[in-house]
Amino acid sequence: MRCFRPQTSKKDHGVDMRHAAKRRIENLTLQPSRDVVDRGEMESKLGGYTQQLSRIMRPDDANYAGNVHGGVILKMIEEAGCIIGTRHCNTQNEERCVAMLVRVEKTDFLSPMFIGEVAHVNAEITYASKHSVEVQVKVMAENILTGTKKLTNKAALWFVPCSLQNANKILEVPPIEYASPEQEEEGRKRYEAQKKERLETKERTEMVAAPFSGLEPHTVAFSQSSLIFLVGPADCPLHDFVNGGVTMKVMDEVAGVVAARHCRTNIVTVSVDAINFHSKIKKGNVLIAMGRLTFTSNRSMEIEVVVDVSPVLEPEKDRHRAASALFTYISLDKNNRPQPVPPLQVQGEEEQKRFDEGKERYLQNKAKRTAEKAAQQ
Repeated sequence: MRCFRPQTSKKDHGVDMRHAAKRRIENLTLQPSRDVVDRGEMESKLGGYTQQLSRIMRPDDANYAGNVHGGVILKMIEEAGCIIGTRHCNTQNEERCVAMLVRVEKTDFLSPMFIGEVAHVNAEITYASKHSVEVQVKVMAENILTGTKKLTNKAALWFVPCSLQNANKILEVPPIEYASPEQEEEGRKRYEAQKKERLETKERTEMVAAPFSGLEPHTVAFSQSSLIFLVGPADCPLHDFVNGGVTMKVMDEVAGVVAARHCRTNIVTVSVDAINFHSKIKKGNVLIAMGRLTFTSNRSMEIEVVVDVSPVLEPEKDRHRAASALFTYISLDKNNRPQPVPPLQVQGEEEQKRFDEGKERYLQNKAKRTAEKAAQQ
């Protein structure tokens, strides 16, 4: 049987089309699609353990070659983690709190991001201890002109909920539901490992070596750099203490200066070892980021960055260590391809010791990457 649609005039047909379009818009507004409903139900069931941020990369986010600064990406990673961590920690606590960053595990820069691409930062809570929460983050870069997407970064961050009434008071983290006992056990192992390493590095107080006269190119002192940054209100949107992402951005910037001075070429971040936050940085304090080379391979540079805080408004308090990390950079040619790095000239026992330690870390990371590549194949 065939069904025939009654004929209508062009005028009536136009009215019908407009009415139909209006009904479709009303339906979309009042009755979400099944995909939206399913996502909402999923997040409700999981307690809202996911968060996504998206932003187009602008010229002020990149260097002169168009490569987005690693610090910009690190800042977005921290912001997504802070949002999801703060939201979750306030679901059951009567006392309001904000999630403060205490540690970032090794962050790999898998692919460069460029001006004009859209960064999609996806954060997910994967483990919760009594006083801390683990957030795993993936960053995708989307070319909105071609529609292509690529994975650029992966990171794991740890946050603790600090009371808004007393920043030194750490509240309890609401529990989360795990997909399986194995997932919970793996999270517990990661928690114990990072806790042990964070305690081991907490006491680290070595200062960056003081520069000396008669600097020779490709020495530690020649490329050693520092940045001084005054923490303002814009850097503390949720509390009187600076967001961890702001600190990481400054750390990446000083590491980039060190790498550029050593190579005199375009440089990009390729990875960041664990970033440890030893103390909070208060609004109005002066942040002093210092970086120096510790190791160079044929195509990469390891740069140690430490951050000290000078309490300008509290003269009774001494300058103290706030954060530390190891950044890895590579040098790029005019075609954005990796090129050889000038070898580092070490001077003295202390620099030689740091060089040997950096070499050991480099070989371990290289072996790990080889094993992961073999497992994927």
